Amino acid sequence: MIDAATVADLADRLHEAERTRTPMRQLSLEHPDMTVDDAYAVQRAWVERKLAEGRRLIGHKVGLTSTVMQQSLGIDEPDHGALLDDMRFDDGADVPFDRFIKPRIEIELAFVLDRDLRGEDCTAEDALAATAYVTPAMEILDARVQMSDPETGHLRTIVDTVSDNAADAGVVLGDLRIKPDEIDLRWVPGLLVQNGTIVESGVSAAVLDHPANAVAWLANRLGSLGVTLEAGQVVLAGSFIRAVPVAKGDMLRADYGGIGSIGCTFA
Repeated sequence: MIDAATVADLADRLHEAERTRTPMRQLSLEHPDMTVDDAYAVQRAWVERKLAEGRRLIGHKVGLTSTVMQQSLGIDEPDHGALLDDMRFDDGADVPFDRFIKPRIEIELAFVLDRDLRGEDCTAEDALAATAYVTPAMEILDARVQMSDPETGHLRTIVDTVSDNAADAGVVLGDLRIKPDEIDLRWVPGLLVQNGTIVESGVSAAVLDHPANAVAWLANRLGSLGVTLEAGQVVLAGSFIRAVPVAKGDMLRADYGGIGSIGCTFA
């Protein structure tokens, strides 16, 4: 395991990478013995720096909910990251492209809680009971750590993505509020339209068989650390499409069929 001084140094470098929009070298190359627990320690230290600057925690994201993605990274569970107030954009927003390094988009469902939710034995039913409403969301991913090492071609590993706030950099949320019992949340369709062309599609059951399972997993994972999902917080349950790269000027729309659509432009 890495020591506290190394954790602090890596968090500082991630913070600087985001500020300068220059990705840092992969942590997995510099510290080949680094563990996932180490990576979460770096993530927490990075979040603490953000909070010290006046940012506010508004929720969490769950990622790597696909079995295929987990297998590709040699893990057997999802990952998670923090949502901060300056990461949130409204439906129809002009998102400043130059704020990011290498942005990508995913579509998913966001759960907004109306009461605290804490594991360690939380179920999907518990997660649904604690949910005020569900709303469509587009997650903006970014890479403050190099995705591929320019010298060796080495691809980043789970410790790189977890340290880098599970790649989370923003979220676009709509105004639609769906009560958890109003629709079958397992069968919500999603199309991602980029500049008028459908580039990806999926269905919400791809997220751990039901997106509420992702919320329950997060409550249990954080509960084991003494952390509670709080009333009013947003939980991004995980994408049901692959991440799609975006360029400056791109117009994105996520179409959820009968429950509506949301969109943004990378200006």
